[in-house]
Amino acid sequence: MAKAKELTVEEKLRALYDLQQVDSKIDSLRTLAGELPQEVKDMADEVEGLKTRLTNIENDIKECETQISDHRVRTENANASISRYKEQQNTVRNNREFDNLNKEIEYQELEIEASQRKIKHFTAELEARLAEKASTTKSIEERTVDLNQKRSELDQILAETKAETEA
Repeated sequence: MAKAKELTVEEKLRALYDLQQVDSKIDSLRTLAGELPQEVKDMADEVEGLKTRLTNIENDIKECETQISDHRVRTENANASISRYKEQQNTVRNNREFDNLNKEIEYQELEIEASQRKIKHFTAELEARLAEKASTTKSIEERTVDLNQKRSELDQILAETKAETEA
């Protein structure tokens, strides 16, 4: 009976030794991949973040274009109003009407100036956003190339070690 227990203990020790060997082999295979899986994940997250940023920039560009268009329409409307008021000045009956029309013309001219300032502001912002869009697009392309390269490296390492890992 004593020999049976020793044999069982010996078998347990051999099994434990074999298990440690397998575990060591798996660790060495994981070490071979290293930080590559985490790098790939981080790069994929970064590309997604850049794509979200690009979408936000494109929305800002559309908003700037809309604002510029709105202010151009305001300018055209103000010019039309000025023309109408100048025509009305020719047919006024008293000084009060003439003064009111003059004030309306001045107000419309101020509206034109304000719209022109806003157009300049939004045009400058639009140019900045377009430059930022180009920069972000370039970054996305570069990061995507890097990501694809890292993914192919990871796939190659995983393919090489697949059989060993399964065993």
